[in-house]
Amino acid sequence: MVKLHHEGRSLKSLAKEFGASKDSIAIWVKQATPIMIKDQSKTLKDVKQLEKHLAILDEENGILSRIA
Repeated sequence: MVKLHHEGRSLKSLAKEFGASKDSIAIWVKQATPIMIKDQSKTLKDVKQLEKHLAILDEENGILSRIA
């Protein structure tokens, strides 16, 4: 559905054809649409995973700095 939307199909027509809500399809399109970060293409999902990983590393660094 995301590919079809990128090819020009409307959310309304996709929702009608596939039985999904327009809001769900819009979310999927947003999540799958690449964004450029430092000349690299990333999806919103990629960015969220990186942010989560960064938060874990920050927490680990804080723990290690208190131990040292």
